[in-house]
Amino acid sequence: MNLVEDIYKCSQSFPSEEVYGLTAQVRRAAVSIPSNIAEGAGRKGNKEFIQFLYIALGSLAEVETQVLLAKRLKYIDDIQNLTENIERLTKLIYGLIRFLKTK
Repeated sequence: MNLVEDIYKCSQSFPSEEVYGLTAQVRRAAVSIPSNIAEGAGRKGNKEFIQFLYIALGSLAEVETQVLLAKRLKYIDDIQNLTENIERLTKLIYGLIRFLKTK
């Protein structure tokens, strides 16, 4: 959820012509991460939960790509905090997947 807030804050400064482009896409992908984790946690079994965690990882990779693109397009300057959070979340989700696979 913190990453989603950070994405919304940094994307506020994107050019207005990106409102239906990169801004909407990065926000949608960011919201998808906690949404898929929540949906997977609400399912009956670990197999389904793991499937949703992999979907969340895909959305996380999407956000990372879009953040890097925004940096290249000079829409944002400092992405260190975002990339560190993305890396940390990736490790946490993979750790949760490993844990669930052992149960």
